[in-house]
Amino acid sequence: MAMALGVLHSSTLQFNPLLSNSNFPRKNIPVLARLSSEQQEQSSTTTGSTSSKQKSAFPGKPEADVVVIGSGIGGLCCAGLLARYGEDVLLLESHDIPGGAAHSFEIKDYKFDSGPSLFSGFQSRGPQANPLAQVLDALGESVPCASYDSWMVYLPEGEFLSRIGPTEFLKDLEKYVSLDAVREWQKLLDAVLPMSAAAMALPPLSIRGDLGVLSTAAARYAPSLLKSFIQMGPQGALSATKLLSPFSDIVDSLELKNPFVRNWVDLLCFLLAGMKSNGTLSAEMVYMFAEWYKPGCKLEYPLHGSGAVVDSLVRGMQKFGGRLSLGTHVENIVVEKGRAVGVRLRSGQFVRAKKAVVSNASMWDTLKLLPEEAIPKSYKDRIDKTPQCESFMHLHLGFDAEGIPEDLGIHHIVVNDWKRGVDADQNVVLISVPSVLSPDLAPPGKHVLHAYTPGTEPFGLWEGLDRRSAEYKRLKAERSEVMWRAVERALGSGFSREKCEVKMVGTPLTHQRFLRRNRGTYGPAIQAGKDTFPGHATAIPQLYCCGDSTFPGIGVPAVAASGAIVANSLVPVSAHSQLLDAIGI
Repeated sequence: MAMALGVLHSSTLQFNPLLSNSNFPRKNIPVLARLSSEQQEQSSTTTGSTSSKQKSAFPGKPEADVVVIGSGIGGLCCAGLLARYGEDVLLLESHDIPGGAAHSFEIKDYKFDSGPSLFSGFQSRGPQANPLAQVLDALGESVPCASYDSWMVYLPEGEFLSRIGPTEFLKDLEKYVSLDAVREWQKLLDAVLPMSAAAMALPPLSIRGDLGVLSTAAARYAPSLLKSFIQMGPQGALSATKLLSPFSDIVDSLELKNPFVRNWVDLLCFLLAGMKSNGTLSAEMVYMFAEWYKPGCKLEYPLHGSGAVVDSLVRGMQKFGGRLSLGTHVENIVVEKGRAVGVRLRSGQFVRAKKAVVSNASMWDTLKLLPEEAIPKSYKDRIDKTPQCESFMHLHLGFDAEGIPEDLGIHHIVVNDWKRGVDADQNVVLISVPSVLSPDLAPPGKHVLHAYTPGTEPFGLWEGLDRRSAEYKRLKAERSEVMWRAVERALGSGFSREKCEVKMVGTPLTHQRFLRRNRGTYGPAIQAGKDTFPGHATAIPQLYCCGDSTFPGIGVPAVAASGAIVANSLVPVSAHSQLLDAIGI
């Protein structure tokens, strides 16, 4: 899993670093880092402009079978698989470093994650693997990881080390909460874990967006689906029908009333999908429970940071002939006779797409790339009416490890007040100290840290502010204080702000500007049971979308799956089936 832009998502949380032996440039500090520096923020030269780079030729000819816009995890997975299928694919990235919200950057020899921080499922193989792991497998790549099994939580009830696995969390509940909480949690595990076989019976890489899915998924995996339903029995099979409903339906049907259990479930849902249990799809939670609360479960952190994941995807794509062009800003998508036929760059150059254009940008940012006269009203109206999650505050620190506990864990979650709700602004802070597991991310005797408020910072507070103004600086200091206090609580008296050699605060304007996210948003606030994430084909022929604005939603595993679905949909069923055979799923 991977906690998405700072939280748990489908099987991977979002924010980390890199510097492995990749074959593409990584000398420039990514834009998120540039904007985070207050001095640079005031400088008119810190525009993130890459126009000079855009005038230079990108790899190969200015055309491809498929042009992919944006090198986030979804775009990388889509481009990598298309290259694996033998398609001529060109991936265009506006910034000078790939990875989108999961990129890494370096300042003063500190290597920071900009996004995901909680991962699992990298080492698993076969039908039940994490979608990202399956894509890496298809590309012949892997990501070495450090394993661990717990994180610290700081709650209104107190603080304790929360452990994964089928029995350890029950012991934590008995010690720190109550026997009633133990009974209700066990009741939830008993109901949810048997459903995981149905939720995981179809390998993510088998899904495509056309009727070919009947061959690559339904028919191919019918025996395993049938077996999973038989093993569950009548009651289990009935429960499996709830997979597409909000997870709160399962919680309510079990009559769980313990306040801590319900709050904890809401927290897990929020970390996974940016929604509480009444808005999170049950299938997502069942998958997460299967990864975290079964025997032998482990969490994983990619050695060298989340940038190592990006490196692996880029290497895999380039290995099969895929092309990546950094510093190449797409100004608009070109539509001729109602069909998407390519893109025009800021430099004015036209890049033709012979088969398709795939946008890894958000639905709102993709809309801005289209000529107004080419957009069907129904398509525009749906996007305009889709609610958005809020944005982020970020705190990146590099500091001396002297006085810091030697047994410091990598992850810390702070909840200030259950009554306000986990989705309230300034209420939940997530902290990642990845250098405790991957020491190469910091100079000897130092640590790197990333803290953030996960998709709860109101963009409206920042809208229209001049980043060079005193008002912006004041608000930046005021709104970052909750993160500083959380860090001080997690790291103890040995930590002081004065010890920090690197201090960077990112705001929703940072998020908007340098991750090119509309209003700095975490993604669509689509509630399970009330609406569904859009598919990948659009109202404009030959234009497809992947990423967190499409099915299956927000989070690293989800966006990896979305990129795979688009790639699969653009090739014949025979090629798709051959790939599944080749990787043994």
